[in-house]
Amino acid sequence: MRQRALGALAGLAIGDALGMPTQLLPRQKILQLFPTLDNFADGPPENEISAGQLAGSVTDDTQQALIIARLLIAGNGHIDTSQFIAQLLAWSREAEANGSEQLGPSSRRALEAIQQGLPIEQAGRRGDTNGAAMRIAPVGIAVPPAPLEALIDLVEDVCRPTHFTGLGIAGAAAVAAAISAGVSGATFSEALPIARQAARLGQQRGNYSPGASIGERLVWAVDLVSQLDESSALDAIYDLIGTGVAMQEAVPAAFALASLWPDDPWQACLAAAHLGGDSDTIGAITGAILGACCGIEAFPPQAISTIERVNKLDLHALSTPLLAVRATISTAPSTS
Repeated sequence: MRQRALGALAGLAIGDALGMPTQLLPRQKILQLFPTLDNFADGPPENEISAGQLAGSVTDDTQQALIIARLLIAGNGHIDTSQFIAQLLAWSREAEANGSEQLGPSSRRALEAIQQGLPIEQAGRRGDTNGAAMRIAPVGIAVPPAPLEALIDLVEDVCRPTHFTGLGIAGAAAVAAAISAGVSGATFSEALPIARQAARLGQQRGNYSPGASIGERLVWAVDLVSQLDESSALDAIYDLIGTGVAMQEAVPAAFALASLWPDDPWQACLAAAHLGGDSDTIGAITGAILGACCGIEAFPPQAISTIERVNKLDLHALSTPLLAVRATISTAPSTS
């Protein structure tokens, strides 16, 4: 369990950092800039979002997940919403001052609305992009997969300020459930139906946002690529499933990539980086899910040390107390 919790955090950061130089670039441009992308790379001048970033640097995906991790630890499995908002705003201001502000569209809209006086309960009513899914990994580590409703309750709490829609909660719930099942010992194929059910339940919560079923799309995406050779599968992810910021694209794309390399999270993350679109987020989600299902030993040791060194991360310092929270929740008496 310790190795899998570490794997989820490491995979999140590794997938994020691999996708950092290619994020929001078209696939053809990436093939020109990085014909053989087999490791971390500096942000290229051609990418105005990541230009000048050092190889191995993480983005907002990991940075926001760390905020959630620390709040979960401080709250012993609960999220203080006001603190979450305050820390997101502080992080955003600091990132903007450093020239690396990357707040996503749903989070930006919600936080601006809160600053203008809109109640928290209303701020996230239009949040349907993938920001909730990219930062949800700590919830999957801290909460066991059963009862599933309890896991989704916490996912909903985390989504409330910025992504309080059925789509936002469904995508985050699918990712958290897959990670939670992985930490408990599940393989990717065993985690998939749990993620599907979590997405179905999550999409019934929050404000209505029109869009396809996250649970059905992620299973469809996995089935689609299972029938194709590797090259055709990657074409299908880019052209049919999609690699944009929409929750209905990013989460199914990550599950499809994970299904292609269920025992090799490093390769799955490299593939995400080479696809383009929202490659850092799709890589982060893919890496977190497979890291939980495979354990940290599935990643190259050099990649882990690079991530920790470049970003001054201590994965053990977060994974251990998150697992302690999980143990507390697992042994808590049932209220039913």
